Amino acid sequence: QVHLVESGGGLVQPGESLTLSCAASRLLFSSLDMGWYRQAPGKQRELVARISSGGSTYYLDSVKGRFTISRDNAKSTVYLQMNSLKPEDTAVYYCNAAPQAFPSWGQGTQVTVSS
Repeated sequence: QVHLVESGGGLVQPGESLTLSCAASRLLFSSLDMGWYRQAPGKQRELVARISSGGSTYYLDSVKGRFTISRDNAKSTVYLQMNSLKPEDTAVYYCNAAPQAFPSWGQGTQVTVSS
């Protein structure tokens, strides 16, 4: 079982930045591949970025060059730095193991990009 708490979302204008954080309560966090997912209204949840236990990263094409995923194993926390935000980035953002997520999800954090 894992407890995930996302934070850092908000309302920003196009072109601005946000940093999301996800604190995970689970032993052996450092051995997990973790990811950030997002779900926009009326759309399926999608994997946006993933970071392996070894630090390798993957990004959805639409966020490459704008988003950066990182982790701090000592704090059992994964981050998502989001730059040059676009209206189409508006969604609820979640973290979870990736690509195979745990059944339980956190509440997510809302990111709204609007002028």
